[in-house]
Amino acid sequence: MSEEQSPPVCYRHRNRQTYLRCVRCDKPICADCRIDAPVGFQCPDCVAEGRKSVRRARTAFGGRATTAFGGGAGGSAGVVTKTMIGVNVAMFVLTLAVGGMRAVGGAATELHYAFAQASFFFYNTSTGGTVARPDAHIDLFGNPLSLPGVSTGGEYRLLTSTFMHYGVIHLLFNMVVLWILGRVLEKDLGSLRFLSVYLLSGLAGSVATYLFADPATLSAGASGAIYGMFGALIMINRRLSRDNSGLYVLLGLNLVLTFMVPSISITGHLGGLVGGAITGAILSFTPRNKRYLHWIGFAAFLALMAALTVWRTGVLEAQYGLV
Repeated sequence: MSEEQSPPVCYRHRNRQTYLRCVRCDKPICADCRIDAPVGFQCPDCVAEGRKSVRRARTAFGGRATTAFGGGAGGSAGVVTKTMIGVNVAMFVLTLAVGGMRAVGGAATELHYAFAQASFFFYNTSTGGTVARPDAHIDLFGNPLSLPGVSTGGEYRLLTSTFMHYGVIHLLFNMVVLWILGRVLEKDLGSLRFLSVYLLSGLAGSVATYLFADPATLSAGASGAIYGMFGALIMINRRLSRDNSGLYVLLGLNLVLTFMVPSISITGHLGGLVGGAITGAILSFTPRNKRYLHWIGFAAFLALMAALTVWRTGVLEAQYGLV
């Protein structure tokens, strides 16, 4: 009489007896290791091997269609949209911490004078200077501000100004539109392309203000990037054969406010809109088999804005004797 054969044990847990087997490799697996399959169960090794051969889904523009929590860099989770909202809100909280409650109503604070769009140095009128502003500003230590403007070494303002806001209403309005449009656009493009569109549009608004607005203007806000999303989404919807009528109505209402409210930066809004349309065109008209051209197009657009900034700086230097 033969010896009774002992039950098999899980190949990953040698102390667990089991009668379950992987339908692909026939290895014994315990209840903790089994992974449901269309027929029977599979072991973790076979599932991992199968995933390697499956192509990740992508959007029509080459971005990852999976969520960030699903192992990809796709935009369906709205990660970049949420991050941009978080950065803008964090900057406003910092503005409140530095400037106090006067920042709630839209008053300029020390952080606005440090990070907003400005062409020249800020000088205290008592100290003089090549370009003296009629109002005196002081820093956190009570000293006259002499931070550089864009034309005098403060090119960083072209980007930092897009994360500054004048008052809670300004911030709230921009963040609501960012939440509505951003998730749609990020899902269509994927996170990296959406982030590129957002930042390039914001820069386009800042560069347009630098080129065409009064050099003494102090401006800030994410509106350039917001209008850029309008421009990009219009191009994307046309590429995907979607109806743009509702988007045109919403954009039209915003443009009416742009021209009716005196304190709104027309150049920032229109510059962002044009910038978004340009990035959207780069994405829309690039052949599907040459998506690497998206990044070349974005780089060329960034280089163009850099060249225009250098040109404008030269004009201001010659006009105001900043050299």
